[in-house]
Amino acid sequence: MENFSLYIMASIYIIAGILHFIKPKPYARIIPKYIPYPKMMVYISGFFELIFGIGLLFEITRSYAAIGLILLLIAVFPANIYMAKRMYQKQSKNAWIAYLRLPLQFVLIYWAFLYI
Repeated sequence: MENFSLYIMASIYIIAGILHFIKPKPYARIIPKYIPYPKMMVYISGFFELIFGIGLLFEITRSYAAIGLILLLIAVFPANIYMAKRMYQKQSKNAWIAYLRLPLQFVLIYWAFLYI
């Protein structure tokens, strides 16, 4: 079961990383305005998601990839806060998704921590 969890997690990050390059616009929209070059930030974060996702698949790089994912999840947390705040201000009917992402970030950090 542990390998299944690992493969699911790696797949999530690999797919998410690829999506940063294929569909960067939705990701760029959630980057706070005070962060310069939003599209470049999307590509950088997507690159690291992809690399760390692949890194999880190999025992020799797994703990480094897990640490990298934890740091990445912490680094992108302001974007999740920004998205939740914007959706609240716009009174979006889908704001609950943004609210759910906030505690989910801690679950994802814990999940990565299991592979250090």
